[in-house]
Amino acid sequence: MATIEVTAPRLARELYATPAAVSTLESDAIARGQQRVRLDESLVRVPGVFLQNRDNFAQGQRISIRGFGARAPFGVRGITVMVDGIPYTLPDGQAQLDAIDLDSAERIEVIRGPSSVLYGNAAGGVIDVTTADGRYNPGTSVRAEAGSDGYRKTSLQTGGSQGDWSHHVSVSALNVDGYREQSSTEKYLLNAKLRRELGSERALTAIVNLLDNPRSEDPGALNADEVAQGRDQAAPNSLALDAGQNVDQQLLGLQYEDLAAGPGELYLKGFISQRDFEQQLPYVGDSRIGYQRDYLGASAEYHHEVTLGNLPLSYIAGVEVARQDDERFRNDVNPQGVVGEQLAEETQTATSTGVFAQGDLALTEQLTLSLGARFDRVELEVDDRYQDDGDQSGDRRFDEWSGSAGLSYRYRPQHQVYVNTGTAFETPTFSEFANPAGGGFNPSVSPQKAWNREVGARGYVGPLALDYDLTLFSVRVRDEILPKEEEGGRTFYQNAGDTDREGIELALGWQFADQWRLDSALTLARYEFDRFSTPTERFGGNRIPGLPEQTWVNQLTWESRDDRFATLETQYIGDMVADNANEVEVDDYWLLNLRAGNGWRLGDDTRLNAYVGVRNLLDEDHYANVRLNAGFGRYYEPAPGRSVYGGVEVSF
Repeated sequence: MATIEVTAPRLARELYATPAAVSTLESDAIARGQQRVRLDESLVRVPGVFLQNRDNFAQGQRISIRGFGARAPFGVRGITVMVDGIPYTLPDGQAQLDAIDLDSAERIEVIRGPSSVLYGNAAGGVIDVTTADGRYNPGTSVRAEAGSDGYRKTSLQTGGSQGDWSHHVSVSALNVDGYREQSSTEKYLLNAKLRRELGSERALTAIVNLLDNPRSEDPGALNADEVAQGRDQAAPNSLALDAGQNVDQQLLGLQYEDLAAGPGELYLKGFISQRDFEQQLPYVGDSRIGYQRDYLGASAEYHHEVTLGNLPLSYIAGVEVARQDDERFRNDVNPQGVVGEQLAEETQTATSTGVFAQGDLALTEQLTLSLGARFDRVELEVDDRYQDDGDQSGDRRFDEWSGSAGLSYRYRPQHQVYVNTGTAFETPTFSEFANPAGGGFNPSVSPQKAWNREVGARGYVGPLALDYDLTLFSVRVRDEILPKEEEGGRTFYQNAGDTDREGIELALGWQFADQWRLDSALTLARYEFDRFSTPTERFGGNRIPGLPEQTWVNQLTWESRDDRFATLETQYIGDMVADNANEVEVDDYWLLNLRAGNGWRLGDDTRLNAYVGVRNLLDEDHYANVRLNAGFGRYYEPAPGRSVYGGVEVSF
């Protein structure tokens, strides 16, 4: 089995020397027979990870890792998302996934435990995406896809290298009519890299990412009676108000690496991004929102190997800064969808600064001790320019320390056991700081703190061609941030006392014959409130809403030597609850998915590939998303029934 190196924990090392729960997905798992539109297509194979909302592009996919991120009504909370070293998670802790180009993704690494030592605020887990730069897979490919519910996608990729220069450009256009009313999407995406070698040890890379999303409609959530009347309908207000969003975003990054910076390696990174956003939410009132965002940041990392006494020590030390400036507005909308007077105008500014260090000390050839520490300062400020309700300006500052310690014992070359513990913190985002009493910050909401402990074993059994990854985890969270019941269509947040998350994660891969492979990912967990009450209710001992406590995914793959393949996938999603009181239950369900393809050589350098996929083969009724503590019983966003897609790709 080839040596696997992981880089998401920032200190690059072999997988079997990493004392943390890390999963890696290579290009085949991301691309083969997949639409490459949503992260769940590939991340479904990672235990401990649960994704919802794949069909509502206006709200975006919701991702949770060991329960972190489950509370997000839209976008991503509590999880750090990195793409080519650029943080897509903002200083205030929220992230969007709409600009990630999965067509050019070569690798995805997932850290399944809290990782504030390495990534700072909102690092309950980490998703790190690496895209192609043209050095290793030169050539051009053109792909066209079509499928159920008006799905159409075309993409073009080209890349290569010449002398000291290399490049990769990926362009795609996506159009979806949608399974439900008011759920169409139109999106265009460009991701490009240009790399220049500055000698044998130095290089400079420029990254450009452009997103144009002129339309993503929002069908809204339904109550149980509406679901029974028709799963494909939209919520009445979504239709009446034409709920949806439009986004325009540009990002430019510049990265420098020097692998011979004195005795070590130096990495310098900087980026700047602009995002224009406008959204009509599906309720009457202050529901037309928007912002113009400037987001920029920079980081410096130094990697070095020294000898401490007579023991080898590999370490990384770094600093990173980031700043977001949002010019935000909110307008009133009447029942006929007419936009009325402005109700809010403010500038939201978030600044984060982090200093960190982590080292691996080889106590013996088999035993490695890892230690890390980090200090973060997060400053949030609101400058209120809408004075009709008084000046609601304010600011908050948080100084946070994080630490981690791990011990890895590699008792055989391809077998390892490890223990790991670490702390993490998560500030409320600006939207979660929203004050029910008016503007500014809600003074009753504060950051949540987590303490993670895990024990794991991973390895590869050569005679059986079996790889395994087993983790037992326990996470204690203080002052968990959760949504309260919606008020007038808006969601407000509160600290929900303490919560406990405990579980087992198991991933298996078995190449039981030359052409046959079985991959399995199992999660058995318990997510509970330990201490949480309101003036009228007590929720201690209840389940945390929005999280299944059992998931099990299996993929059986047959592949030949000439690009023919077929994959049968089963997904089991356990039951969950939708509210803090655990009175609204959501049933468990099974999904069966199938994809297959073939390839033909048309010339010396030209290939044609064709593939087809069927999702929800058995036409199972289930929900793509469950909204937490929803008002008026609107918890449910139904998922499509059986759907089909197919595509052809020419590469040369």
